[in-house]
Amino acid sequence: MLSGSRADLVRRLRAAGCVYAEDEADLLLAAADSPAALAVLAGRRIAGEPLEQVLGWAEFAGLRVAVTAGVFVPRARTALVVEAAVAATGPAPAVVDLCCGSGAAALVLAHRLTPRWLAAADLDPNAVECARRNLAHLGVPVFQGDLFGPLPTRWRGRLDLVVANAPYVPTAAVATMPAEARLHEARLALDGGRDGLSVLRRVAAESARWLAPGGHLAVEVAADQAGTLAAAMRGYGLRPRVVHDDDLDATAIVARRTD
Repeated sequence: MLSGSRADLVRRLRAAGCVYAEDEADLLLAAADSPAALAVLAGRRIAGEPLEQVLGWAEFAGLRVAVTAGVFVPRARTALVVEAAVAATGPAPAVVDLCCGSGAAALVLAHRLTPRWLAAADLDPNAVECARRNLAHLGVPVFQGDLFGPLPTRWRGRLDLVVANAPYVPTAAVATMPAEARLHEARLALDGGRDGLSVLRRVAAESARWLAPGGHLAVEVAADQAGTLAAAMRGYGLRPRVVHDDDLDATAIVARRTD
């Protein structure tokens, strides 16, 4: 019986360094329909694969989001960006989720807002495939390409909200990240360039052209990067506001395009 394996599974997970071994054991047991399936799932997790990729899903902002191998796993702290974006935008907005990964933010925005249209985009083909799986039932298109590059040009200057969970880890710091991320998520979802802000600067500069007057850009950033990025945003004609959540250990910037 699978439940009889729990104590041993907890022991093996704890030995592998899993802090929440009991919770993870329960999730793995629930996901397995046979001892053989449990052995495969447990083996993957003990070898260091992210739990969410092993299970095939992650919980994000109260929703279950499909996550496939190699795709960036939604972090709990990114909920701050989504909440800040929802609070900033008006009714029936035109929304784009850039660097969408699994499409987690777009999925939540589709439930929290009533967008007149909503789209997502990512450079990684694996992420695009995963996001399409998560968003297909909502009819949300997911484009593959670099930032705004794959979007229809007729949308330029008409967006009310751009949300981007772009990479912001400095290149030199990627090697110090936990192995779960460093070895099992696409590097382009992690590496933000020399100071971590290379992609986010581009997001801000291009958003100034794609947002409608009064539209908002919402991004996640490290707390010690917020001042530098906010200054860059002001240079692009955006009016930034830094938001921080101690409980989530998260920092976001919401920037309004000036009229």
